[in-house]
Amino acid sequence: MGTIQRFEDLEIWKLSRELCNEVYQIIESTNLKTNFKLCNQIDSSSGSVMDNIAEALRGTEIKNLFNFFPLQKASCGETRSQLYRVFDRKFISQEKFEKLIEQTETLSKKINSFIKHLNTTDLKGTKYKR
Repeated sequence: MGTIQRFEDLEIWKLSRELCNEVYQIIESTNLKTNFKLCNQIDSSSGSVMDNIAEALRGTEIKNLFNFFPLQKASCGETRSQLYRVFDRKFISQEKFEKLIEQTETLSKKINSFIKHLNTTDLKGTKYKR
């Protein structure tokens, strides 16, 4: 029976980390940091995706994880919505905006695919490894 040993090995965690880093680069390279509420919201939501994946996988039975992953998908959607505000307030270019929207859509689809996979797998988390 297979196990997921490290959350760092999951493609969805890697993609969420990339998104979080992209958001951080916007914060650091623009005046977004002066808009404290929006800056904090988008920084938190983008980080929430990767952090919650890591937390959910830590020692939990994989078969039950599909209950937790809709939250990550929601955080991804929240980040996407906030990107519209960042774009509308002219913190990023149209090109950057479109790239990030595509990233969030791809990540959301991959999280959804992972949820579907969890519904059919017999994998166990490391807590239950035999």
